[in-house]
Amino acid sequence: MIKTILVAVDGSNLSEQVIATVENIKLEEQSQIILTYVIANEGAEVEVRADRPHTYGEEMPYKLVEKQLQEYQKRLPCPSQIEIVSGDPAQEIIRTANIYKADLIVLGSRGLTGMKRILLGSVSSMVVADAECSVMVVKPYR
Repeated sequence: MIKTILVAVDGSNLSEQVIATVENIKLEEQSQIILTYVIANEGAEVEVRADRPHTYGEEMPYKLVEKQLQEYQKRLPCPSQIEIVSGDPAQEIIRTANIYKADLIVLGSRGLTGMKRILLGSVSSMVVADAECSVMVVKPYR
């Protein structure tokens, strides 16, 4: 049974698809969702942000992120809580999933291919490779 789901969003249009996917998962009454947003470290290179928080000039202000997550939270089919953390997105998603003993991680993938994927890396690929639980990757609608 899936009791705890960590849902990682980044404020992009793909986040809407991630939330829509979670809305359609049949969950037990005891299930809970941890809605997570990772604010990338200031020292992170811009090009490395393949699947990282979407920027609007500067990093989204904390209150704006919190407000967006609260809007997502209203749409979720079971009890949830919000976690806004900072650091390396892949590492923080995995760390947060481990803290909450998540049974499933749901996150988006921007669909990088070829040389871009090799050079820039992919948060979703790193999470799939290193997570201790199952991972559902939501790809953009085409």
